[in-house]
Amino acid sequence: MSTQHGDPGHGDSPAAWTAVIVMLLGVAAGAVFFFLHIPVGVYACVGVVVLGALLGFVLSKAGYGVNGPKYSPKTHE
Repeated sequence: MSTQHGDPGHGDSPAAWTAVIVMLLGVAAGAVFFFLHIPVGVYACVGVVVLGALLGFVLSKAGYGVNGPKYSPKTHE
């Protein structure tokens, strides 16, 4: 068995983590606003989810994605 993996990391990068955390917070807050019948809050949280996706894309293009120059992968032993 070889110790070298051809695995690209499945998005385990600062860009991916930032996008997922922002979108998760947006979905969680949106669920609370939906439960409380506050439509403006729900729509604002939809914007937060879209912002999280854009933030992940921008950070990936800035070099913090899996194949970016500013990303240093962790070694698995």
